[in-house]
Amino acid sequence: MKAKFSEYLNTIAPGLKKLIAELDKSFDYVSVLATDSVGFTMSASQKVKSIRGNSTLMSERGNVVRVYKDGLYSEYSFNIFDCDKAVEMADKIRKILDRQLSVLKATDSKIYNTKKLADEKQELFVEMETDSMPEETDLDALLQKLQKFSDEGKASSEYVIDCNISAQSTHVCKMFLTANRDLRQSYVISEGGLSVIGVKNGKNDMAYNGLSGRKGPALFDEYEELVKKTCKELLDNLDSEHVEPGEYEIITTPEVSGLIAHEAFGHGVEMDMFVKKRALGAEYIDKRVGSDMVTMHEGAKCVEDVASYAFDDEGTLAGDVIEIDKGILKTGVCDALAALRLGVEPTGNGKRENFEHKVYTRMTNTMFDSGESTKEEMIASVKKGYLLSGMYSGMEDPKHWGIQCIVARGYEIIDGKLTGKVVAPVVMTGYVPDLLGSISMVSKDYVSFGSGACGKGHKEWVKVSDGGPYLKAVARLG
Repeated sequence: MKAKFSEYLNTIAPGLKKLIAELDKSFDYVSVLATDSVGFTMSASQKVKSIRGNSTLMSERGNVVRVYKDGLYSEYSFNIFDCDKAVEMADKIRKILDRQLSVLKATDSKIYNTKKLADEKQELFVEMETDSMPEETDLDALLQKLQKFSDEGKASSEYVIDCNISAQSTHVCKMFLTANRDLRQSYVISEGGLSVIGVKNGKNDMAYNGLSGRKGPALFDEYEELVKKTCKELLDNLDSEHVEPGEYEIITTPEVSGLIAHEAFGHGVEMDMFVKKRALGAEYIDKRVGSDMVTMHEGAKCVEDVASYAFDDEGTLAGDVIEIDKGILKTGVCDALAALRLGVEPTGNGKRENFEHKVYTRMTNTMFDSGESTKEEMIASVKKGYLLSGMYSGMEDPKHWGIQCIVARGYEIIDGKLTGKVVAPVVMTGYVPDLLGSISMVSKDYVSFGSGACGKGHKEWVKVSDGGPYLKAVARLG
């Protein structure tokens, strides 16, 4: 079925176009991003059940106006709009923005003079395919299903003390309007997380896995197999040892490969950071940052997951950017204003946390390309090292290109064979070009992961996904 576009947005579109026409009398560029997205969040465990309607990260209803005059962009957001009072709303917005400009002039504030955005005629209407709709889901029945999965996890082992399962699904509808452009899109994304907690011989630990996709709530049927996998990984963790710090050959599973992709070439090549001279990546364009085995894509079109859309929050169509081509850093990604300031084309990466937040250059889907090897061939090639599996968190320093990844566990490999020994957790650190430069084998597998969200600094949370194949590299573990 198709995810039907919001009737509410269709209803207010004529009024918003009238608002734009009124503001065009005072400003050189005017755009409106209107959003109407609905969804639900729920969770089930051995102790708590909860359902929260319309409370996902992307659930929102509201509008944001962006205007341009004399080299300066200004914005005003609002959630209540009366089509019959578009002229009065235009007067209100004009007065508020004029006051803002007066304050800047009175305080002699420095303004980053930026060119005017292009406004060529363009129309787009996209209702993406989905298997089910969040607003049509029987939430009580779904919660009972999640509770059943939780109960199965708890019953899987005497060492399991709780199995917490979350599920959220959002029907996203966005409309971008200017004097000449009318873009509308509707799609559904779903995601969830599964954490199993256990204790054995006085040792507490947990294992985590996620689900995600540009799909409806039918996605959550996949929990049945994921519960079994996660419970086994918990037992591996409970029987694990600490890793002896040092440099090792490693093989990363696709979710760990995705963590590396996100942290190594995430914020570090968001090009609004280039404008502010806060990213070392700007100095490496057209230079080698990895081995010939490394090719990396970034964009809403490069894979289908929670960060896949038709156009971004500035009305730029979704892209598929090759950031790294056979080890050479070719470009970063950017929003429309950063692109103007740098003299490059926008890549469709201008994203807002919601209509009340400003646009930043943000990641969408960040993916290593697949290769020609198999996982078995890669394991057989390792003299002494670890197969790293499961991710907890990561961190990077865009200014100096350091990276730190906290991995759930490592399976020891000696002379090309898994020994059965498990170490957990594992902290992987290094300098990005060194880590990527050591990649010597890449598998044919290719998987994306999009449960969770990414912040910019300590805030500005948006949906992203990442992933790729298995990678063989050399890294420092501790």
